[in-house]
Amino acid sequence: MSSLSPALHQGHVRYDHLASSAHGVAGTLLPAVPGRFRVRVGRSGGSFTVMAAKIKKGKKGKEKEYPWPDKIPEDDKVSPLSYLSRFQPLKEKPKQVLLPFEKPIADLERKMTEAKELMEKTGVDFSLQISQLEEKYKQVIEELYTNLTPIQRVSVARHPNRPTCLDHVQNISDKWMELHGDRAGYDDPAIVTGIASIDGISYMFVGHQKGRNTKENIYRNFAMPSPHGYRKAMRIMKEADDHGIPIVTFIDTPGAFADIQSEQKGQGEAIAYNLREMFGLKVPIVTVVIGEGGSGGALAIGCANKMLMLENSVYYVASPEACAAILYKDSKASPKAAARLRITAPELVKFKIADEVIPEPLGGAHVDPVRTSKRIKEAVVRHLRELINMTPGEVEWQRWAKFRAMGRFQEVEIDDHRKRNMKKRDALTEPIHTDMKQDTPIPEPTPTYTDAPSKYTDSLPKYADALPKPKHDIVNVLKGAVGKLKTIKGFKKEDLKFEKSDEETRNTANVSVQPLSNLRIKAKENIKREDPKFEKTDKKIWSTINAAVRHNLT
Repeated sequence: MSSLSPALHQGHVRYDHLASSAHGVAGTLLPAVPGRFRVRVGRSGGSFTVMAAKIKKGKKGKEKEYPWPDKIPEDDKVSPLSYLSRFQPLKEKPKQVLLPFEKPIADLERKMTEAKELMEKTGVDFSLQISQLEEKYKQVIEELYTNLTPIQRVSVARHPNRPTCLDHVQNISDKWMELHGDRAGYDDPAIVTGIASIDGISYMFVGHQKGRNTKENIYRNFAMPSPHGYRKAMRIMKEADDHGIPIVTFIDTPGAFADIQSEQKGQGEAIAYNLREMFGLKVPIVTVVIGEGGSGGALAIGCANKMLMLENSVYYVASPEACAAILYKDSKASPKAAARLRITAPELVKFKIADEVIPEPLGGAHVDPVRTSKRIKEAVVRHLRELINMTPGEVEWQRWAKFRAMGRFQEVEIDDHRKRNMKKRDALTEPIHTDMKQDTPIPEPTPTYTDAPSKYTDSLPKYADALPKPKHDIVNVLKGAVGKLKTIKGFKKEDLKFEKSDEETRNTANVSVQPLSNLRIKAKENIKREDPKFEKTDKKIWSTINAAVRHNLT
């Protein structure tokens, strides 16, 4: 290559090494070079030839993932690590989004704005009216947000301006560096992972990342991860487990992405693998639900020692719209489904699925994101300090015991309407488990596993006693029927060893069978199969008699 013309090196033209062929001619089409020319170098007959072609100016290439500024400010407060992330502060404030139940608040805001503008134009003092409107504004907000219905909390949890995972991470951490890739060739942007320090202690962060606008939502796939995202999350968790770094996860997803490609690449396997492996991690795990947590897509990074939930967050196995479409055949019944699903933070704390409710500012977390992040930081650090004092074995057992204590239920009486629609046998033997009322006390479970540390076995339920038991023992009933048949068939008058007890048993069996046997004989005499006038009603009588005989034998 040293014999090539120096012209190839001028203008910073890039070229590749060439390989010779059996015919003495070789050439490779070089990749497009910066500028206006593409160069091809070949060898033929011992001499080199250079061909150049002008390339038309086309569309711009793909946008760089990590745009570095032209000049990094020389400021100790700004860390160069912040430029390694695609997530940058928005240049413009997001547009205000009004939820359906917030119309009274919007009306008061409009009146206050009009009064202030009128005061500026006319010079008339409206300060008294404005102060009254402001006082009423505070009262309306407090009344609305302290008495939100479950479906309204779902709307707040899905608010477009609600702070995302990276918003909270950057607000609560001193230093933050994002980590990428599942080491299998993919990097799902719907899940973000990285290491950060809080008050001098390192933590590993994993969370679902929603977008702050349409462009970001498309890039993040609306926080619906593919299998690559869950594999990336598990890779980072195992790294934290190897180095003894506590893990903090943020849940904010409507669910795992359920397209064909995700299913082909093992979406279910990736979620199930995360569930299994998270229960074997020796480091403390704290999960914070900052928005909505949907189904297995949320649980795949939510198997934690402590689960914290923001006041207006929700956690469900199926969205209210999907549940309403399944149960009530109408998605408009979502308010009713949301109330029956028990998906809000206070209700989940009552059922001991979540451990603490983190209060939000009036109006939701999007009203004051920094204040919300500070409350999250205080709660996370407090719980992690408690878990860090445990041994690795105790941390693992505490997480296991927490999930084993879930799934309590109560047996209640069946209402008449449902009982009418059931078969007689099911109504007698199978109790129906209906929803517990909100004020119904939950029975405390009793421990059944003695090999676990006694500190955590108090929360383990006694599953064998909690199972519904049938009223009739089917095995004993069958044994009794077989015994009666053997007694009747085995009786022989010629047997000299026939005892009195056997005779009494036979007589008892004959007394119980004889009335029905007479009915059968009479039915045979009355019904002639050769008779063409034999009707279906007679067949029903015949089947009823046979059923009665069989029932008496058993």
